[in-house]
Amino acid sequence: MRHPNTGDAAVMQRRGWWLVAIGFLLPGSAQVLAGNRRLGRVGIVATIALVALVAVAAILWVAWRGALLALVGTVAGLLVVEVVLIAYAVLWLVLGLDTLRLARLPSVRGRARAGIAALAIVATVAPAALAGYGASLVDTSRTVVADLFQASGPPVEPIDGRYTFLLLGGDAGDDRVGLRADSMTVVTVNAETGAATMIGVPRNMRNAPFSEGSPMWGPWPNGFDCESSDCLLNGTYTYGEAHPELYPDAVANGSSPGIEATRDAVEGVTGVPLQFFVLVDMHGFEDLIDALGGIEIEVTERVPIAIEGEPVREWIEPGTRTLDGHDALWYARSRAGSSDYARMARQRQVQEALVANFTPDVLLTKYSELASAGVDMVETDIPQSMVGSLSELALETRRSEITNLELVPDSGVNTGDPDFEQIHAMVQQALAAADAVPTPTPTPTPSP
Repeated sequence: MRHPNTGDAAVMQRRGWWLVAIGFLLPGSAQVLAGNRRLGRVGIVATIALVALVAVAAILWVAWRGALLALVGTVAGLLVVEVVLIAYAVLWLVLGLDTLRLARLPSVRGRARAGIAALAIVATVAPAALAGYGASLVDTSRTVVADLFQASGPPVEPIDGRYTFLLLGGDAGDDRVGLRADSMTVVTVNAETGAATMIGVPRNMRNAPFSEGSPMWGPWPNGFDCESSDCLLNGTYTYGEAHPELYPDAVANGSSPGIEATRDAVEGVTGVPLQFFVLVDMHGFEDLIDALGGIEIEVTERVPIAIEGEPVREWIEPGTRTLDGHDALWYARSRAGSSDYARMARQRQVQEALVANFTPDVLLTKYSELASAGVDMVETDIPQSMVGSLSELALETRRSEITNLELVPDSGVNTGDPDFEQIHAMVQQALAAADAVPTPTPTPTPSP
């Protein structure tokens, strides 16, 4: 290998094939046999170390998934992974090109020369490109984590065994003063099983109560109870933004006075303490659905694409439809000839369709576009320190059936004059029902 007879075509041909093959199977081995031994040892050690890291990651994924997600769920952890992948991609390119040099192709005759060259190029470029692509995905993830989640803040313990989230669909526009929540959903997740409950809270609910510890208690001790439409539940955001002195620390904590006022109001309505908020910009929502390639919806009745009070431009017709971002947004938000409660039902359809579309193949092929759309459309106060544990919990939630509760007249709720003791009892019943649903167990892998 190291001192071949360059005049023997058969020897040089076999040598070329062997060097390329062993260099692919164990990068660095070609250099140890026929070239720079120091470079070869670097390649072998780096390869063994990378394989060991992958093996440890696989073991952690099975035995201690939370620890693995916690390690790679922060900006620092993702940066380490990205640097490792880039370094290995560069090392693979160097070793592959050096193996091609060591093959001494000018001494190989006939078609074997082209065959060895082609194999060497593929064996060099393909793995390096794969590692480079992986580094690109990790870099995108690192950007998402840095831009979306708070950099500081310790992990938060669940309350009564549950993590709780306020999911807001933002409805800002030129015809509005500030932002109004077009949709409000309380999401609770059992910290042990992942069992989830989604509680739809109508934006037009009146008299939202506040606890004595809330800054909103002072101006509204009897609830958010003025006569105008400004005192509907979704008006609490505008009120909070107009009175930032009520929540002086909100911005420093990654929130806003409007979000905090809304959080306090929804806590009063549902009786559920809310640990985190997630605000979704409904216009950025279009980009997310377009990045997915659309979502499939079972449309049960015609939905107009029109601003309320204006002529209908077109209709979303009944049937199984694949809606792009524009049509999906109209489907979820159209008010023309529709009640708020029908809109809530359509919004829940869209949410469920979105979850169904986040499949592994879609994430793999469209991850960058989805991540970019997600950063543009989402704000949250979830700290980076919880990304790993909540990601693990989300995997469990996907395996369970989600319990839904809509606080609407069809469920016996009078949104104009709510009975909040009744609502609190309904919420507790829904939470108990979710906890009672057995968690599906994974299908065991058959023994060979």
